[in-house]
Amino acid sequence: MTTQNAAPQRRADHPTWWRIPLVASALGLPVLALEYSAIRAQAGMGQYGAVLYWALALYAVAWAPPHRRSFRTLRILASGAALTITLLPVTLLLLLGAMLPG
Repeated sequence: MTTQNAAPQRRADHPTWWRIPLVASALGLPVLALEYSAIRAQAGMGQYGAVLYWALALYAVAWAPPHRRSFRTLRILASGAALTITLLPVTLLLLLGAMLPG
């Protein structure tokens, strides 16, 4: 006769769940704040404002899920997308400035 444990087994928390959101937030949030202040100084957000809000929401999504290993892919995708959305305009401006004759 075998007995089964009826208690549900709790999944182990992922010990380094915070690394990817922290790196993305440390690199992207200061740039996002600068972009936000520059856009607000120009008297209106326009369509670019929605992009800033999407980036901020993706940073929140990167931090919000439970600390399980099964949410690692969601964290990586949300952090990467938020960082890409944040750094793409700055990168394009730097590239355009490098291409213009000085």
